[in-house]
Amino acid sequence: MKKVLLLAAMSLSSILAYSQTTEEPEFIGECLFLKPDNSTVLLEKHTTQTRSAMNAGMVLTGFGSVKSKLQIDGCCSATKISSGDNIQFIVRAVDNNTDPMAIIRIFQFDSNKKFRRAEMASVNTFGTAKTNKLHYLAFTGKKFGQSSYLITLKDKPPGEYGITVTNPNSLDEKSTIIATFSIL
Repeated sequence: MKKVLLLAAMSLSSILAYSQTTEEPEFIGECLFLKPDNSTVLLEKHTTQTRSAMNAGMVLTGFGSVKSKLQIDGCCSATKISSGDNIQFIVRAVDNNTDPMAIIRIFQFDSNKKFRRAEMASVNTFGTAKTNKLHYLAFTGKKFGQSSYLITLKDKPPGEYGITVTNPNSLDEKSTIIATFSIL
């Protein structure tokens, strides 16, 4: 009986030790990449620029479209993740009472040597507007700690990605902050 109680106590202490080693990010909107060894890496954060541009058809003939894109400087993220890994993030929000699918967005960038861009919306000459054109990655989310989520990616295609967290309790969002990572 003593051996069973000792084994149970050791199992419980190892579970508690695991939960104490991984902490929540410090600020709302910050994201930690959870490595396979349970250590974490803070994803780099960027403020965004909004860029609108007309295509060549619009300039030459008056027919075409105007696209609005998010843009951040730099070709690629410093955080490189292998697509073969189980990719998980700890994302801090205002609280963790809201469905994470409603407030967390993980989307893909088009990148070149100078910047990364993601198309948000487009409007053509005939007034047709398309919004929410970002290419999102599917994920699952669970509560983590007091006000964070443990996010697990379902899709893992190679590319440059960004994560945004919105505040469902705020009517006036501040500037958009994006945490970035690359999947190799």
